[in-house]
Amino acid sequence: MALVELERREDGLAVVTLNNPKVNALSSALLDELRDVARGLTAEPPRAVLITGGPKVFAAGADISEFAGPDEARTVGTCFLDALEAVAAIPRVTIAAVGGFALGGGCELALACDLRIASDRARFGQPEILLGIIPGGGGTQRLPRLVGPSRAKDMILSGRQVKADEALTIGLVDRVVPADDFEQAALDWALEFAAGPSTVAGLAKAAIDRGLDTDLDEGLRIEQDLFVESFETDDSQIGVASFNEHGPGKATFTGG
Repeated sequence: MALVELERREDGLAVVTLNNPKVNALSSALLDELRDVARGLTAEPPRAVLITGGPKVFAAGADISEFAGPDEARTVGTCFLDALEAVAAIPRVTIAAVGGFALGGGCELALACDLRIASDRARFGQPEILLGIIPGGGGTQRLPRLVGPSRAKDMILSGRQVKADEALTIGLVDRVVPADDFEQAALDWALEFAAGPSTVAGLAKAAIDRGLDTDLDEGLRIEQDLFVESFETDDSQIGVASFNEHGPGKATFTGG
């Protein structure tokens, strides 16, 4: 049984589903599969990516049975680093669809995506401190970059869970929808990106991500290079021609 299922749809959307009942524990085996799936999506990019789990649990965190001493921690940490860096590197828009609990490594997986949509039943948290350890899948780095250092410290140092409405308020998630509408809302949002100029969206994503890792001057140079590169795409020609003929917002992009 695959622990990570991949569906490449005809509309260009790739749906990645965690499948490790009952709580989608992020075992080393699951993380290895996720890494390989993400690398495959980088090698042959779809038009957008939706990552989801179960209706009650997106992912409850690492497989605690794999925890022991420092040597095992290094192994587990490397699995998390490799898998979530591979997710973050996918050159297309990635959306985490969180229908339930996203705790520990599950929260860190959501953080590795570009955008997050949650049902009103979702809960987020970095509860590692309650085990006497710290996050090891990017929580201490991606969370403060997203919500600010004080809010990240509050979550990480207390280990408390954040409900969906608070997650929206602090910027941890981008959209919250009623649970009954959640699956369709997540799919519809992902399809909006799949219908767009997905290669160009990947360039914009790269400009943002690479720019955040450097100073403003270097970031502006990165943007200029990728701005020029965007004009080499098929969709730039389609978009400019459509604007000249029909005005803004009327182009039908191919993703090329």
